[in-house]
Amino acid sequence: MEKLTFKELAMKILEEEKCPLTVEEIWEIAQKRGYDKFCSSQGKTPWRTIGAQIYVDVRDNPDSPFVKIDSKPRKFFLKNLVSETELRKIEEKEKGKIEGPKKLKYSERELHPFLTYFAYTYMGIYTKTIYHEKSNKRKYSQWLHPDIVGVYFPIEEWKSEVLDFAKEIGSPSIILYSFEMKREIGFHNLRESFFQAVSNSSWANEGYLVTANIDQDDELMTELKRLSTAFGIGVIKLDIENPDSSEIVLPAKHKRELDWDTINKLADENPDFKKFLKRIKIDLSSKEIRKEKYDKIFVTEELIRRIKK
Repeated sequence: MEKLTFKELAMKILEEEKCPLTVEEIWEIAQKRGYDKFCSSQGKTPWRTIGAQIYVDVRDNPDSPFVKIDSKPRKFFLKNLVSETELRKIEEKEKGKIEGPKKLKYSERELHPFLTYFAYTYMGIYTKTIYHEKSNKRKYSQWLHPDIVGVYFPIEEWKSEVLDFAKEIGSPSIILYSFEMKREIGFHNLRESFFQAVSNSSWANEGYLVTANIDQDDELMTELKRLSTAFGIGVIKLDIENPDSSEIVLPAKHKRELDWDTINKLADENPDFKKFLKRIKIDLSSKEIRKEKYDKIFVTEELIRRIKK
């Protein structure tokens, strides 16, 4: 067999299977049949490359052999194997398979320790949960402050004299973070979740949308990347089975200036946030971080045990 491009590989698999497939399924079948060896370049995520090339071909090529099936996750088929009538039947069948949001056994609050562990271990950040129910105006609190706030101290890296000098000249010596937690991110809640993170992080140096489950859909990821680039919000994916495999999927854009008006409003509305600010001031003044004053950092075994109860 001669060398295959990714588009040629996809066409070959779809012709043989004679049914709509996701790009992940196309690549899986290609591996089982040994066709993957005939692709000159694979990279770390070849199925994403297949998907990107098919999307571009469908969008820009009027004579594209591919057709998108209206399903979640997105599937592809070949035009020459299906009529318009058959295509509508397939799409109706695929829509019938679409389930609503997954019934997840854990709550958002149960994910907080996973973020605390990841933020401290891999980002050097101390976190504090902010309880919405304590806010003065509970009706608007979900659009006012995030689920978790965080702070990065340079205390362990900077000399005492440098800290004092930074304090005297008013140079920022800490970084403040905002984290909006969601159990899952899919098309059903993407925009609301993302713009809630935007609304709740305007005051901080960096804001993140955090979740334990992101729908594996190319269109969703493309939209998530677009929103992240446009608004500067990062995305963190937590792994509740292996906390050390949690990762920053999309980095946040760092803002040098803090929004003091919003910080003042948050402190006025929520006692947890006010205590968080007081704690930072005390730790900076003493040049000693009191770890027990922030959210508790559990070891990985304890994190997994707690969520499986």
